[in-house]
Order: sequence, then structure tokens, then C-alpha cells
Amino acid sequence: MKNSFDNVKNQIGFCGIWCGSCVVGNGALKELTRRYEEVVEKYGLKEWASKDFDFREFKKGLTSVQEGALCEGCLKDGGRTNCEIRRCAQSRNISDCCTCDDFMECQNSNLLKKMCEGARRAGLLVKDKDADRQEFKEKGTNELKKQFPICILLCDTS
Repeated sequence: MKNSFDNVKNQIGFCGIWCGSCVVGNGALKELTRRYEEVVEKYGLKEWASKDFDFREFKKGLTSVQEGALCEGCLKDGGRTNCEIRRCAQSRNISDCCTCDDFMECQNSNLLKKMCEGARRAGLLVKDKDADRQEFKEKGTNELKKQFPICILLCDTS
């Protein structure tokens, strides 16, 4: 679990999305699902759930989430396959779109806006244009500790 977060905590995508705040890459989704499954088993949901509840399919879904691959993060080619934003930023040798000289005329601006808005709606953290990268990651880590008070991201569960 801790390795999952360590793998993405220093990655800010070219679009400005902080990979450390994504539950698919930081391991939180898998860990929460694992713990949820434990609670469901301990409380005997199979025995007291409503008759129309398909416990077998429910368990199958939980297992599927736990067995899914973790996203490696944008800087390690995770995230969107063939991302136009990543490809463009890499070709220009820039760390993120905010530093691009052609940002105002960018052909990917609509996609960038859509991705960042969607990320914010999902609870991911997106770096503002003027934010210091290191300070942004530190502040984000502190926000995640508040969001996951049981330190689900930062505890070693192995």
C-alpha cells in the first residue's frame, strides 16, 4: 500500500493533475475495497442482506477492484492511453502546460480544461498555474491525511 502512494506522490501530470491524489494510482481504492470486504465478511452481510441482493456478484465486484492494476502515474506512462497533452508537453520538453509559451493558442486547451474539471469533481488535486510544485505536493499530502484520517495512504499494511 505504501509503495503505491510512494510511486505516484511526486508525479504531477503535464495537465497539472497530481497523481498522488488519484485513488486508482495511490492505492486507496484497493485498500478501501479490501477493508470493506473484511467488514462485510465480519458482519455476515450474506446472511442478513435483502433477498434480492446478489452477494456473489457483489463479492465478484470487490475482487475485481482489488485485482485491478494500479495506475503508474502520468510521468510513467500511466493515465490516459496516448494522452495528447502528455505527448505535446514531452515534444516541447516542458514540465506542465502552464509553462508553455503557446498555452493560449493550444490545440489541446478544451481537452485540458475538461480533464482538470473532471479531476476536481472527482476530488483530485490540480496544480494552479503559479503554484510551486513541491509546496503543492506537500499541501496535497496534508489534505489527503485529513481526507483519509486513518492514514490509509501512508500506513504500511504489508
